[in-house]
Amino acid sequence: MIRKKTLPIFSLLAILCTSIVWGTGCGSAKPGSGSSATGQDGSGQSVTLNIYAAASLTSAFQDLGKRFEQTHPGVAVRFNFAGSPTLVSQISQGAPADLFASADTSNMEKAKSKGLVEPEKFFAKNSLVLITPKNNPAGLQKYEDLLRASRVVLGVQDLPVGIYARQSLKRADQVFGAGFSDTVLSHVVSQETDVKQIVNKIALGEGDAAFVYGTDVQGATAEKVNVISVPESVNVTGAYPIAVVKQSSHKDLAESFIQFLLSREGQDILHQYGFIPVS
Repeated sequence: MIRKKTLPIFSLLAILCTSIVWGTGCGSAKPGSGSSATGQDGSGQSVTLNIYAAASLTSAFQDLGKRFEQTHPGVAVRFNFAGSPTLVSQISQGAPADLFASADTSNMEKAKSKGLVEPEKFFAKNSLVLITPKNNPAGLQKYEDLLRASRVVLGVQDLPVGIYARQSLKRADQVFGAGFSDTVLSHVVSQETDVKQIVNKIALGEGDAAFVYGTDVQGATAEKVNVISVPESVNVTGAYPIAVVKQSSHKDLAESFIQFLLSREGQDILHQYGFIPVS
C-alpha cells in the first residue's frame, strides 16, 4: 500500500503564515503614534488629549473640554491645572502634555526657549481685581485703601498674576504717590504658586487683600469674597497663549482643540466665564 506523505507541523505553520500575510499578517502590529482630528490613532483606538493649563482657566477649560469631546468621538480630554511656571517645569521634565496654555507670555517664552513647544496662538485676555475676605477686617473699599492692609497675599514673582500685581503696584506709584508699591509690598505675608491658592487664602480669612483675575471670582467663589475693582489707570491686562507640545503624539488633535478655542463657539464660552475674547 502506498502511503501519502505528510508535511511536518512547522511546514504547515509556515504555509499558513504565508497565506495570510497579505491580510493581517502573522505578527501583531504596533498602534500608530499619531491621531486623527476625530480622535482615532493609527490602530483605530480612542485617544486621550492631555492639556496642561494655567489654574485660572480651570472652569472655562473644563466646559470647553466637554464640548470638544462631544464633537470628537473617541477623544477623552484630560487637564492638569497649575501655575504656569509649574507647568513649564513639568513639561520640561517629560510630563505627557499635548498642549500648554499659559496665563502670560513670559512663561510661554520660557517653554519656547527650552524647545518644548511649537509657535503659540493667543486665545483670551484677562484683567485684575482685588479681593478681601467677606468680613473685610481691614475695611478696604477701594484700590488706594491697600495702604491699610497689613496682610497682603500675592502670587510668587514668576506666576503671571504675581507679575501683573507687581506691575499694577508700580503704576500706582505714579497715580497715588511715590512709595505706594513699597508700602504694600512690605505687608506681604504670603506668596502662592497658583491663583486658586490665593483665592482660598482670602476666602479663609488668612489675608486682608489679594490680586486675582476677574475670572477667578465667578459663580460660587464670588460668594466667599468681596471684590474691589482695579482702576483702569493701574490695571494690567494679560494675554493667554496656547501651543502644541513638540513631544505630543496627537498633534493634529491638539491643533483641532486650538481651532476650537479660536472659533465663535469657543470664544463665546470663554466670554461666559469672564475672559476677554481675542477678537
